[in-house]
Parts: sequence; structure tokens; C-alpha cells
Amino acid sequence: MLQNAVIDIIETLEACGLDRNDYQLYDAVDVDVLEQILNSSSGNVEVQFTGEGIRLSVTPESVDILIDDEANSTEQ
Repeated sequence: MLQNAVIDIIETLEACGLDRNDYQLYDAVDVDVLEQILNSSSGNVEVQFTGEGIRLSVTPESVDILIDDEANSTEQ
């Protein structure tokens, strides 16, 4: 399970070449609600969103970059 989804999302965006000053994560997703969903779900849950043109899929286990409607990226 992700210890801190926000940190993993930020690290994933930075791995895509974005600088921390290039985006505001809170403009793309409500991170407090995201963490509540991930931490309170008893089943399979996946949240997808786009931040600065980068499509992400977040599950309790990983943050993945979505390419061509498939989760074909490296896990963080």
C-alpha cells in the first residue's frame, strides 16, 4: 500500500520531467479526498486524473503513467 500517495504522485510527475514549480497538484486533484478513497477502500480501487497533460492512475499499491489508454509505465 502507498505510504503517501501525494509524494508518489509528485515523484512520478518529476520523473516525467516536470519541475515542482511547473504544476500545482491541488489544481488537478483533491489529494485529501484521493488519500481517503485509497485508504478506506476494501476492494479494488483506481483513480485516474490528468495533471499538466500527464495521465495518471493511482491505486493503493502504485502510481502509474497512462499511455494510450493503457497503464504501460514504470511504477513508483
